[in-house]
Parts: sequence; C-alpha cells; structure tokens
Amino acid sequence: MAANAWFETVAEAQRRARRRLPKSVYSALLAGSERGRTYDDNMAAFAELGFVPHVADLPAKRDMATTVMGQQISLPVLISPTGVQAVHPEGEVAVARAAAARGTVMGLSNFASKPVEDVVAANRQTFFQMYWMGAKDSMTAHMERARAAGVKGLIVTLDWTFSYGRDWGSPWIPERLDLKAVVKFAPQGLARPRWLLDFARTGRLPDLTVPNVAEPGRPAPTFFGAYGEWMQTPPPSWQDVRWMREQWDGPFMLKGISRLDDARRAADIGVTAISVSNHGGNNLDGTPATIRLLPAIADAVGDQVEVLLDGGVRRGGDVVKALALGARAVMIGRAYLWGLAANGQAGVENVLDILRGGIDSALLGLGRASIHDLERGDVVIPPGFTRQIGSPHDE
Repeated sequence: MAANAWFETVAEAQRRARRRLPKSVYSALLAGSERGRTYDDNMAAFAELGFVPHVADLPAKRDMATTVMGQQISLPVLISPTGVQAVHPEGEVAVARAAAARGTVMGLSNFASKPVEDVVAANRQTFFQMYWMGAKDSMTAHMERARAAGVKGLIVTLDWTFSYGRDWGSPWIPERLDLKAVVKFAPQGLARPRWLLDFARTGRLPDLTVPNVAEPGRPAPTFFGAYGEWMQTPPPSWQDVRWMREQWDGPFMLKGISRLDDARRAADIGVTAISVSNHGGNNLDGTPATIRLLPAIADAVGDQVEVLLDGGVRRGGDVVKALALGARAVMIGRAYLWGLAANGQAGVENVLDILRGGIDSALLGLGRASIHDLERGDVVIPPGFTRQIGSPHDE
C-alpha cells in the first residue's frame, strides 16, 4: 500500500474515488434521483443536529460493541447491501473481508457481482438482501441458497419505485461489456488508467452480471436483465411480506421504512429489525431525511423490533446522533464504496476506522462510556427538525 493511501475522512475517500473511477462509474455511485433533494437532505439533516458536551468526569474507555439481529459486532456500523460493485475487481469479497477485519456485518445484495458463497467465505457474519422479484418459488430458491451458504439473516428491501430522470443526467452503463460497449467506454477507461490496470491485472473485464439471482443450471443474468424482471413483478402486499417472513425462519430485517404505520405493520408480522431508509436518496425524491423520521419511528416500535438507520452517514458523529435518537446501529452504503474505489479492501477498513474514531471522540465529549448510554439529551435538536409521517395510530 502506498504511503499516502490512508485518508482521514470519508469526504477525502470520495474525492479519491472521483479521481480514480471512470466518469460513468462514479456517477452511478453518486446516483440520487430527480432533483436530488432527498439525497442532499440525508446529509444536511445530520449537520443541523448539535452535541451537548461535558468537560470533566469523562470516561477513560468507551465501549462501542453491540448486537444486531443476533450478531455481535464491534461497532454500531453495518455494511449496507449495494448492487454490482464494479469499482474494484474484488468487489463485495473485498468489502466482506474488510468488514470481518473490523468486526462487523456484511450486507450482500442479491444484485451483487459476487456469489453469496464467496462472500460468506470472506465474512461469516453476512446478511443476504432480496427484493420482491420473480415468482414465489424462485424467491424461495434464492432464500434456500442463501441459507445453505450460511448467511446469518435476511434483509428485504421493498421501497424501490423505479424513479429515474436526474436533473444532472444519468450515467451510461452498458448491459454487458461486449466489443461495442468496450469501444464506446474506452475513452473513459483510458482517462482513468489506474482503475483500468486493476482489472487488467485480473485478466477480466468488470462483471455486470448478478450471480445471486441466477436460476439453477442457468448462467447469471445481466444486471439490467434482472432489473427488468424486478420492474415487471407486481408489487407485494403486506400479506406477501408476511409470506416472505414465514419462509425465512431466522433473523429478518425489513428495509425502507419511513412511515409509522408501515413500521407498526412490520412489527406486527414479526420482523426482527427495520431500517429507516429512503434508499440513499435514490428513490422517491422529496422523502424526508431518515434522521428526521427516526425519533418518531423509534418511539413507536423500538421496544418491539431493532431499529436501524441508513442514509447520509458520513462521520462517526452521525452514527452517535442516530443512536441518540433511537437507532440501534446504522448501515453505510456510499461511504464504503468510496473507500473501496480509493484503496480496495484497505480503503473500506479505512472508512470503518474513521467512523470508529469519530464515534469514540463523540462518546468522550458527551461523557458517555458506552453507546448504550446515549440519549436524546446528548443532541441539540432544532425546532421543527423532526418529521412524523403515516398514521400515528394503529389501523
């Protein structure tokens, strides 16, 4: 590793990722939808919150360990599942190794570029994520494959609305890297020779297939082929979600919650955890920042299910703010992808170390010896900051 490979903030990891990645690859990670209002608010909302520090009787040691869906982790930060990770040849396997090295859970998307078996081999604490797509027997088969591979829990994501049309333009991503696509992509690739060299050393082009949704005995579909099937699958009912919960008898997280009534319905069908999420601002634009929604949802169901948050987390201080407002832990997406792009597995470890250091600093300043001691009084919440959407009463 080069002497200057270490970076001190997630923002610096993002700057390095931008310099290293072809323009369309970087733009695909940046994403966001429509005006990008939700994407921006996810981060801006954290900056609106302040801390209430002490100056004496501060704890000499701080504890960050916790459990999520039965898994012991060394800090309250999990790897959120994200789709095809063509930013680095080792993709999700490198991320899984980094998460294992730092003692936390790897979330693996069913749209990932690496097979679930390889990822579990790199990190035994893996949660497998699924969308509602295809026939029920196909979904059951994917669950069985994940169970056989040894995953520790299932994450079901249901908040996707297939939003498209970004005011700043969407990147060009080919369905497959055939000769025509390679020729069209060549100027971008040549402009980022280090990224190209990483893949050249492996002797393989970036893989745009999704092996975890392959049917038995058939080749893996392309990302866009699987995406098309997902788009054409009728959206699930709450009865369908209950069915999915019944098929998976282990720890089960429902990701994408923003409403109180949806949180209560999830609790009623027996999920282990929910994640307050707006898909990182990539979904229905205008949805409030997740940290604004968290307190009301945590109050409503926090004694029944584990409440997590994702969206906009870039600093350890953000993690502490989320925990103080009711989250058990957070999930990160873009933050680790910037690290992966900047420096592979070591870059992801670097990001997790940055977050750990920030959590530790915030705990010290707040006079808290453990993340479990955090409370809302540790955070300055401006008037009108929070949002409560959905019926406040059971229906």
